[in-house]
Amino acid sequence: MSEENDQQWFETSLGKYLHEYEQRYFDQAVANIFGYNAAQIGLPKFDFLRTNRMPLKFGAGTCTGVVLRARPDFLPIESSSMDLVLLPHVLEFNENPHQILREVHRILRPEGHIIISGFNPLSLWGTRCHFEKNQKDFPWRGNFIALPRLKDWLKLLDFEMKEGRLSCYTPPFGQEKWRKRFNFMEAAGDRWWPISGGVYFLQAVKHMHGMHIIKPGWKNALAGKKRMAAATQGCNENEPKESDKQSCLEKKNKSNE
Repeated sequence: MSEENDQQWFETSLGKYLHEYEQRYFDQAVANIFGYNAAQIGLPKFDFLRTNRMPLKFGAGTCTGVVLRARPDFLPIESSSMDLVLLPHVLEFNENPHQILREVHRILRPEGHIIISGFNPLSLWGTRCHFEKNQKDFPWRGNFIALPRLKDWLKLLDFEMKEGRLSCYTPPFGQEKWRKRFNFMEAAGDRWWPISGGVYFLQAVKHMHGMHIIKPGWKNALAGKKRMAAATQGCNENEPKESDKQSCLEKKNKSNE
């Protein structure tokens, strides 16, 4: 039930502000990723796959309203079957984020994509999380994961980083009027403090190392056959020997005399 309660936070003023930025990013990021199967794990209330054109798209999670009810760290999905997996704010609210990433790596096809969104601890959002009195509420009860740390986890699983972005530079005020007063920080964030966005997005691709295509040695095989054919032609038993030719010429000369 905690996941359902977490989604209710997005009905607040601050939650709507965050969802607006996240929906905008996912709409742009997933639009040009092609394949057959895509899954969104977590926050099923929001359709972050709506602009993607894959034939099979579904949501997975532990609350009602999902197509597949499952724990994100043990997914009942066939290995190497997914082309795209979204993890919107899943890792920082799970006790074993490493296992979730391993599961996503397992179900992704080679060259499959993973897109993660998370709260940045090195931001004003992270500062509020540290000093928040009521840390049982979403999102302040989460274990925010630093972006460099997350990148290291993905590299260990042979993911290649493709794209990253930070947003939500405005302080996480609960009231909209206060956020409007600090709205100038959004425009200046990417330029003046690019590592301090409240939320980060990270896109990576699964690679399989150690796979090499072994081609047959057609040139060597053909060259060997040519040499054998030439040797056979040189051993023709029907061809007269040189000594026999010389003997015939001598007999012919004697008869002419």
